[in-house]
Amino acid sequence: MRSRREFFELAAGMALAAQGSFAQQEDIEEATITDLQEALTRGSISAVDLAKQYLDRIQRIDKSGPRINSVIELNPDVLAIAKQLDDERKAKGPRSPLHGIPVLAKDNIDTGDRMLTSAGSLALMTSAAKDAPVVARLREAGAVLLGKTNLSEWANFRSSHSVSGWSGRGGQTRNPYALDRNPSGSSSGTGASVSANLCAAGVGTETDGSIVSPSSINGLVGIKPTVGLIPGAGIVPVSRRQDTAGPMARTVSDAALMLAAMAGASYGKALDRDGLKGARIGVARQIMGFNDHVDRLMEASIDTIKKLGAEIVDPANIPTLSKLGELENEALLYEFKADLNSYLEARNGPVKSLRDVIAFNEKNASTELAYFGQDQMTKAEAKGPVSSRAYQDLVAKLNRLAKREGIDAVMSKLAIDAIIAPTDSPAWPIDYVDGDHFTGGSSSAAAIAGYPHITIPMGFVFGLPVGISFFGSPRTETKLIKYAFAFEQATKVRKAPKFLETVRYA
Repeated sequence: MRSRREFFELAAGMALAAQGSFAQQEDIEEATITDLQEALTRGSISAVDLAKQYLDRIQRIDKSGPRINSVIELNPDVLAIAKQLDDERKAKGPRSPLHGIPVLAKDNIDTGDRMLTSAGSLALMTSAAKDAPVVARLREAGAVLLGKTNLSEWANFRSSHSVSGWSGRGGQTRNPYALDRNPSGSSSGTGASVSANLCAAGVGTETDGSIVSPSSINGLVGIKPTVGLIPGAGIVPVSRRQDTAGPMARTVSDAALMLAAMAGASYGKALDRDGLKGARIGVARQIMGFNDHVDRLMEASIDTIKKLGAEIVDPANIPTLSKLGELENEALLYEFKADLNSYLEARNGPVKSLRDVIAFNEKNASTELAYFGQDQMTKAEAKGPVSSRAYQDLVAKLNRLAKREGIDAVMSKLAIDAIIAPTDSPAWPIDYVDGDHFTGGSSSAAAIAGYPHITIPMGFVFGLPVGISFFGSPRTETKLIKYAFAFEQATKVRKAPKFLETVRYA
């Protein structure tokens, strides 16, 4: 059985990466999947008791206390599921490293249970008929689905002036490092909840930046895999050409474990402290320069990577990067209409098309359109079919610029193994007047090409975390995880959030 083979293959790497014994900790804060699995194997805790601890923490931190508001719904069957897995462990042993481990999933991923799948919208308050394949794989591995997380409504494709982390159903998710700051989107709830230790790890989705940006801004490791590595069915879509699910976790080894279950693959050999020795790493210097503090952290990270045995190629700029943005949004408008219509037609709910969603929002403007509009939706509705020559030519050009003349060109020309860049800016204030304050980021090239991208914490700016990105050729997840793990083990930057009311500048 593949998951059991993965269990033994990852054992050495997981032990190497462990941050301490769960049995010696007072609670579950910062416990890794390794720590939790060891405790479950020893019998010092059960899956039921572990789920109860996380449920209690969600109540204290998410719903009371700091109120980061990251969990949109709890699984009413979670304790019964945990009990079944406890009984199975006693009878047969664990299925995989995720057996009995509590996780959260973004509320645009179908779960065929008593929870809703709403994409954060009041228009889609119904249950899905069955689990998305990615959820089915996690359940098969023995993961315990605690609940669903809030998100930027419709995966942040409703308005060009949106506030990330807000949805009509879930309200506003807050950044656990500074509660007046944005958690970024669209996997905002997953980012905030994993960072706040409300689960062992979580599942996000990305079209462009929606895994890596909230991971960076919430002090996490996030992996946006090659599109197609994880089955994309059962996810409320923006673009099936760019959409993918991916893991968000507090350590590289935990993210690798999650990805292994989600993709049906094995990444144990990538957990190597010496993983950067001999690698040629290119610096996409064109992506720097948007924040002086981030630049300083990036320069220090480049020095660290060099000391870890990598050869730095600087600059390694993507020649077509500036040409991608407008073309991408134009293509996404076509795809959002076509893919969402197809998804909604198959769902048992009151809205069957994008046009229905737009009409619902207009009718319920006081709740759905209170802070920003739906211009992206109305532009998408005006587009023709994806069978049109205009769309086909657009995507052909976009693919050529992003792949053959973009990432492929620079990696081939410079013979590099991966490209690095700062993932994103530090978290900006939540602002309903002007919307999100994006100043820079590195997600687009890999997102448009459909190539893998991993972010790891690299430091803090006035207490706000920022990440460094490694991205590169398709199906090179093992290589990127190896580089990320080596960097993480040498730096160990991650610090748990303290739920401050605002940023402290002194």
